[in-house]
Amino acid sequence: MKKFLIVGLGNIGEKYTNTRHNIGFKILDALAHKEALTFETQKLGDITTYKIKGRTFILLKPSTYMNLSGKAVQYWLTKEKIPQENLLVITDDLNLPFGNIRVKTKGSDGGHNGLKDIQHTLQTTKYNRFRFGISDEFSKGRQVDYVLGEWTEDEYSKLPERFEKSIELIKSFGLAGIQNTMNTFNGK
Repeated sequence: MKKFLIVGLGNIGEKYTNTRHNIGFKILDALAHKEALTFETQKLGDITTYKIKGRTFILLKPSTYMNLSGKAVQYWLTKEKIPQENLLVITDDLNLPFGNIRVKTKGSDGGHNGLKDIQHTLQTTKYNRFRFGISDEFSKGRQVDYVLGEWTEDEYSKLPERFEKSIELIKSFGLAGIQNTMNTFNGK
């Protein structure tokens, strides 16, 4: 059985729950809800397992806070003996319009502290990432407030459809492979 580690980046704690920076947690929560899965708190994060068509998806919401995400990613890759090419990291992206999706097999951290820590811990920029656009609708010097701010009413109303698309993307990653997933979902 092929195994995949799907990591949704976010910060733990009530004050971060509905922030843009927690989109990775929210996408995994949407998948868990749709498939009636329950997360359990384990070492370095909340974990649940989703099985479909001979594939096992281990969904991880790190409890290390965003800036130390690499520690949780490394631990679960090693513990579950999952090859790095079967890792998919879900993160917010200021450089994409709201709700736009971009899947990449490598790249820079783009100033994202979670990706920066994963890159540092894994000692590579070659790992799959799923970037979810949160746009850059903030005034100069207000980036932190924007990223850690909550969704607007308009954005919030559009999230359920974006979650459905994100769930399809995650399944495609394990069932159809990274290249097919990129071809199907990038820019959608």
